[in-house]
Amino acid sequence: MDRNRSRSPVTSSHRHYSPSRREAGNWRKNNFDGEHLGAANHHQYQSSATPEQSPRRSQTLSTRREVYERDFPLYKQPVEVGSFSLDSQRRFFNDSRQLRYYVEPGRNPNFDLRDGYRERYVRRDENVKEKLDHILRWILANRSKLKSKLAANASCPLDFDFVTWRGHLTKLLTTPYETKEGWLLAVTRFKGTLYISEVETEAARRERENRPERNKEMMYWGYKFEQYMCADNADGEPDPGGVVNTNEAFCTVVQTRLTDHRLLFSGEVDCRDRDPDAPAPPACYVELKTSAEICAPKQRSNFHRFKLLKWWAQSFLPGVPKVVAGFRDHDGIVVSVETFQISKISQLIKNEHNCWKPTVCMNFCCDFLSFVKREATADNPSVVYLFSWEPHKDVTYSVHRDSQYSFLPDWYIKEMTSSPE
Repeated sequence: MDRNRSRSPVTSSHRHYSPSRREAGNWRKNNFDGEHLGAANHHQYQSSATPEQSPRRSQTLSTRREVYERDFPLYKQPVEVGSFSLDSQRRFFNDSRQLRYYVEPGRNPNFDLRDGYRERYVRRDENVKEKLDHILRWILANRSKLKSKLAANASCPLDFDFVTWRGHLTKLLTTPYETKEGWLLAVTRFKGTLYISEVETEAARRERENRPERNKEMMYWGYKFEQYMCADNADGEPDPGGVVNTNEAFCTVVQTRLTDHRLLFSGEVDCRDRDPDAPAPPACYVELKTSAEICAPKQRSNFHRFKLLKWWAQSFLPGVPKVVAGFRDHDGIVVSVETFQISKISQLIKNEHNCWKPTVCMNFCCDFLSFVKREATADNPSVVYLFSWEPHKDVTYSVHRDSQYSFLPDWYIKEMTSSPE
């Protein structure tokens, strides 16, 4: 278990990585060389100078909100470069067979989200950690169209700085405002591209293994709402009497750029607009959510401050334009459905005192990626940089070689090392 290396190294210097001003992006207007690892100091690189002769590089990244209060960074409109499906047994398919179609509900939905929980529910095994495997399979299946424009050889096979899941980026966007849950992100540099994969924290594992029955049922409610709202084909109707199987998924793969960071990431998509004249993906996609009905001003404030932050971050990143939310009572009955345009959420929250700011979220994410680029320099799939964060603290990291944190599979390394056909 790699016990010789600390999870959160503390250096003698606590200088923070200095963020720089970023250019404001056009899309915002519309959418609101490996180095040797040191044996003694695993989180620091050795150079020809001794530590006494050369000041140490900053080893932490601040998460204080005021540090990121500057112009909105350039974020190019995301472009879908592909998609894939996972079937009822979690098998990968390089197609859109699991894509579903959004069906507008009636004015009084009255959906019972408890229906089928005991008898028509197949849960994905949360003990199985898939890491980046599905994205990596998609990359291999689509390698020809992702071939780097920078080099004809295999030294830099991908034209991206980062490959990851959308959910990992969402966690980064919300970090400056998160007060309860920390995270661990494993990073490996391989052939010039940085791969980011989440590691379950001990706190998250304990929460998952000791989840109250009520919480388990409420997790089902979100999937059940999707069943009431989606059809399997453009001309079909929802089938709420069917089985809810959380192994099944349709995922978009998008490319974009955050300042100078070229990103390739994937995220699950609930459904798409079934209008044949709807815009091309990802602008035709719809995110579905459930939330407790709002009965008091304090509830509305909390909804704006906490829930809308995560909804906005999750959909803004891949360019999904709207969230359709089902508001439910205590017993799991949907009493109303409301649509939230992602481009208008910043207007909804502007009157909330001390509320979250999209610019802080995006600037922190941008600076974290710069921090990772600067520190994760060893181009070696057996070397993992483990970035760690707990609320109210700075981001720190440790370095691990041939450890439990390694996540790039041999089949991917082998295929990406061979010459493309």
